[in-house]
Amino acid sequence: MTSLIDAPAASGQGTRPRGPIATAQAYLALTKPRIIELLLVSTVPTMVLAAGGLPSLWLVLATLVGGSLAAGSANALNCYLDRDIDEVMSRTSRRPLARHTVAPRNALIFGVSLGVLAVGFLWATTNALAALLALAAILFYVLVYTLVLKRRTPQNIVWGGAAGCMPVLIGWAAVTNSVSWAAVVLFAVIFFWTPPHYWPLAMKFRDDYAKAGVPMLPVVASQLTVARQIVAYSWAMVASSVLLWPVATGWIYGVGAIVLGAVFLVAAHRLERGVALGRRVKPMTLFRLSIQYLTILFVLVAVDALVF
Repeated sequence: MTSLIDAPAASGQGTRPRGPIATAQAYLALTKPRIIELLLVSTVPTMVLAAGGLPSLWLVLATLVGGSLAAGSANALNCYLDRDIDEVMSRTSRRPLARHTVAPRNALIFGVSLGVLAVGFLWATTNALAALLALAAILFYVLVYTLVLKRRTPQNIVWGGAAGCMPVLIGWAAVTNSVSWAAVVLFAVIFFWTPPHYWPLAMKFRDDYAKAGVPMLPVVASQLTVARQIVAYSWAMVASSVLLWPVATGWIYGVGAIVLGAVFLVAAHRLERGVALGRRVKPMTLFRLSIQYLTILFVLVAVDALVF
């Protein structure tokens, strides 16, 4: 049986985790927990909207556990496939495979095992549709985004981001065993949100991506082009968020979506204007705002569904 830990790393290649706690921490890091937290922010409000109130606590817990396992699987497999990039980039150089604290083969087994467990668990505790959507999300993120898009096109984040939209479909399917137009609109919100969320981060770490040979848009295009693309996708995101109002929500969500959208658009246009005028901009301000935007927007989804 292969050990969960590699043989001692060569000098300068990182350190092995010591003891069961450090080992568990290394494997947990492979799943990128902070990304999972962001994905799950959208799941519970979607389930509340789908149920028209509070769904059963068991169903919520089962969906969150299954969704976390699925996201952890996709992220671990992404770490396995991108280990060469992660070693080069300073932003990712402390990930377990980059530091040689987990064997690549073991990371692969771990990622596949999480995926099998996720699909089986969701199938047993929710329904087949939710399980199959989770499987589709894993396969899309690993095979389409990581293997095909990421290293070949600056549109990698745009189309690869579809995997990050799947939790809303999974949550909706877990409650209704179907996918409605409201779920599709929520999918669109996150789809258009992904570029304005990620491209500011890529602007900040442009040199990192360039060194690793990853053609993120800020690497292959001017800052002004990137800023204009951010503005365009921001408008599409806000339009999609407002569309949910007549489709599935009431005035609490509708008014909140308009106000939030206005705040985000002002920030996106400010970034574009700063770049156009040759000023020193801080793209991470928009990155952090994007997280707050998505969180508050989905809180409004839940509140609106509970009130109406």
